[in-house]
Amino acid sequence: MTRRIAIIQGHPDPAGHRLLHAMADAYAEAAIATGHEVRRIEVGKLEFSLLRTQADFETGTMPEALVQASEDMRWAEHWVFLFPLWHGTMPALLKGFLEHIFRPGFAMAYNTGGFPKRLLAGRSARIVVTMGMPVLLYRWYFGGYGLRAFERSMLSFAGIRPIRESLFGLSLADENKRARWIADMRRHGGRGD
Repeated sequence: MTRRIAIIQGHPDPAGHRLLHAMADAYAEAAIATGHEVRRIEVGKLEFSLLRTQADFETGTMPEALVQASEDMRWAEHWVFLFPLWHGTMPALLKGFLEHIFRPGFAMAYNTGGFPKRLLAGRSARIVVTMGMPVLLYRWYFGGYGLRAFERSMLSFAGIRPIRESLFGLSLADENKRARWIADMRRHGGRGD
């Protein structure tokens, strides 16, 4: 079964020479080679202002630089988010990007009688995170709060299921470990998951 996949590269460095960029490349190459359709969004290369008011969030105009990204995400059946862990969560640029994209009308529709309608049901996601600490330390000591908040407050809230994780700790690891991580992304890309 082929899928429409959006890869959202959330590393804020626009230069594109990071481990996460290589992981996104590996995922995309394998997905395309097995017949999946892929669109890529490089958040670090987009210029946009941050939302500052509730009115901007609810009724403001989408920045021109994000219109294509929004359309690509709406088109996709499966989303792959890649980002480094910064201060326990995603970098601010990626968070600002998602706040623009996940506005009413895209992620949910307000319902005067109760819980908002989830507009992204039927989609799935994979979250790929690199971090400078062991994954177990992040999960057990820090509670993985940044990742849990993203999954629950944005993705699940909008109806996205299933949500899978690929977490890689001690990202300054040796080349053999990095090669295994890239190979892992190739496997996921080939399966479209």
